[in-house]
Amino acid sequence: MLISTLAAAAPAGENPYGLIPAIVEGGPLTWATAAILTFMSIGTFYILFTKAYDQQKIFGQTKKVRTAFWASPSLKDGAAKLEKNSAYKQIVDDALIALDQHAKLTDPVEAHDWLHGSLNRSQGAINSKLGEGLAFLATVGSTAPFIGLFGTVVGILNALIKIGAAGQASIDAVAGPVGEALIMTAIGLVVAVPAVLAFNWLQRRNKAISEDLGAFSNDLLGYMMSGGAVKPVVVSRAAPAKPVATPPKPAGVSTTKA
Repeated sequence: MLISTLAAAAPAGENPYGLIPAIVEGGPLTWATAAILTFMSIGTFYILFTKAYDQQKIFGQTKKVRTAFWASPSLKDGAAKLEKNSAYKQIVDDALIALDQHAKLTDPVEAHDWLHGSLNRSQGAINSKLGEGLAFLATVGSTAPFIGLFGTVVGILNALIKIGAAGQASIDAVAGPVGEALIMTAIGLVVAVPAVLAFNWLQRRNKAISEDLGAFSNDLLGYMMSGGAVKPVVVSRAAPAKPVATPPKPAGVSTTKA
């Protein structure tokens, strides 16, 4: 019904060779191809915006950990300063639970190994959640051009059938239908390129987050294994410290020892 409505809404005298006419005249296979590519495009931008928002929240949490968490007198106090659904708070809570469970083990296990494994599982769960949806982007980036090419093949086939039925092969009879068919290849590329760019960008940001979470887990492990004696040195990433310039030697003063 939507296709017929679009066809009826086209004003008289409008260029018959375009995106809407190509889809309207393409038939069920062309409609299905256009619907699949539309779904892929919507899914790509939905994943891009939602994942970018989640990543930005974690980047903001990283700054708060550097400034407020390690200045707290205890892990519980530090965890209370973090956001409720913070990735870093999840790691701290899992570490505290693992420490409490270690005291209940009947078969002795090194506390370092037990906590290290618990922190790795917690970090892995966060990384897995951040990676959700990236497989869809990779699939769209690799298959959308071929889906568009399939629509082009179907369109050219329909165009050749119409040309054969009309019994003429002039330029005006061939160029229009074939040009309409090639639109589907262009749509496939338009869908695929943003998906590939989004996948690479989100993947790079996920790697940076994973490195920050890994460093925090190592610092947390050292803090817990030392009873709070070992804390990380918080270094500002704004700008590297400038080396202290050596003052010039006064003229005429010898530094050679007698």
